[in-house]
Amino acid sequence: MAVLKALFQRKLALLGLIVILAFVILALFAPWIAPYPFDEMHKDGLTDFGSPLPPSAKYWLGTDTLGRDLLSRLIFGAQATLIVAIIANTIAVAIGTLVGVTAGYLRGPGGSALMRFTDLMTAFPALLLAILLAAMFNPSLWIVVIVIAMVNWVQVARVTYTETISLSEREFITAERSLGAGAPRILFRHLLPHLVPTITVYATLGIATTSLTEATLSFLGIGVQPPTPSWGNMVNENQTYFEVAPWLVFFPSGCIALLALSFNLIGDALRDILDPTLRGRH
Repeated sequence: MAVLKALFQRKLALLGLIVILAFVILALFAPWIAPYPFDEMHKDGLTDFGSPLPPSAKYWLGTDTLGRDLLSRLIFGAQATLIVAIIANTIAVAIGTLVGVTAGYLRGPGGSALMRFTDLMTAFPALLLAILLAAMFNPSLWIVVIVIAMVNWVQVARVTYTETISLSEREFITAERSLGAGAPRILFRHLLPHLVPTITVYATLGIATTSLTEATLSFLGIGVQPPTPSWGNMVNENQTYFEVAPWLVFFPSGCIALLALSFNLIGDALRDILDPTLRGRH
């Protein structure tokens, strides 16, 4: 409650929270909120010359090249974007935490092997590795989730590894060992609770990175595939019409940027609140 209260006191973080909540509501209730089905091609959705319609009273954000309502597609696109961002980031944080905590607590050859593998993954640019993995499989929403999770766990693993080594040398851990406590008890009762603030911050910031990665993969045509709408593949489909129908690119790009910015604002605020060295600073 104290963290939530402190978060509400920060105007930018509160604004980011409101934006994210709005996107989540749109995604959850898309069939009831969207004015039209996302794949419905309207007979009056194009001009007499076959061009998309600009924003109007009937189509608030205009139509796309097939005469579909852009607002409806943006609302349904929030579903795919948020599913990929949240689930992929959750998997990445879980893998990174498991690897980092295990390597930091075990040390020795086992811990070193895990961290050398982590270093090997770090050597590859995350985006290029994601593109390679996505291109190897038949692109779909769940393949994108798995691919992004496989390339985004590395940073969490390195941070939790460093934190675990530091915590393992504290007096309370030494005391637990001297009392005969086993590794599971030490890990789950003492180490992981102390890592929650760090994990929370990186989980929040990671959603912003994950959403941008999904948008990039979809923009390149190896992410979420049509007819399922996502903000990234909407930009990809309409990029060639930027000069004649800029709203087709501007609105989905704006949603991507707004979502990433909102999660970054919350992540930065949580870092300041949960880190004792930064507490009290704005």
